[in-house]
Amino acid sequence: MDVRPLEVRDEAALSEFFQAIPQEDRSFFKEDLDEPAILRRWIDDDRSVRIIGADDAGHFAAVAAIWRGIGRSSHVGDLRLVVAGNQRRRGLGQQLARRALLEALRRGMWKITVEVVADQQGTIDMFLALGFVPEAMLRDQLASQGGDRQDVVLLSHFADEAGQDALLAAPEEVST
Repeated sequence: MDVRPLEVRDEAALSEFFQAIPQEDRSFFKEDLDEPAILRRWIDDDRSVRIIGADDAGHFAAVAAIWRGIGRSSHVGDLRLVVAGNQRRRGLGQQLARRALLEALRRGMWKITVEVVADQQGTIDMFLALGFVPEAMLRDQLASQGGDRQDVVLLSHFADEAGQDALLAAPEEVST
């Protein structure tokens, strides 16, 4: 698996990757990734950290992005992680999240947040292993097209000694 920064040449592969995500998973996205301007932001926003995992043929298996806040929140990053269904539970998501976190810290962000649907305990556990801590439960934060509502857990990673120890101890390799 090739893990590297997202580049301008990756726009078509990124679009293909997002199009292949099943609709039930896309309902958790904060933005409409079918929208060309939003996809372009993923490619062009050099203030943010964007990492991809791609197979030998160049097909994306996972994408991690940390969007830097603005103004007085420029030290805060918002993590987004999308892993293809057939690549889950192999450690790829954790590897990309870890690499993105390290890069965000290098760029001066010292608080990184991530929102996880409350019933996705495996994902929550992965972020806890990386040194994230629970900060809030956001009730009815997501609504499906059918009107079903879901709670979201807000987790945060702080650039302190405890967070760094957990981040550095996290596994790096992806199982195949």
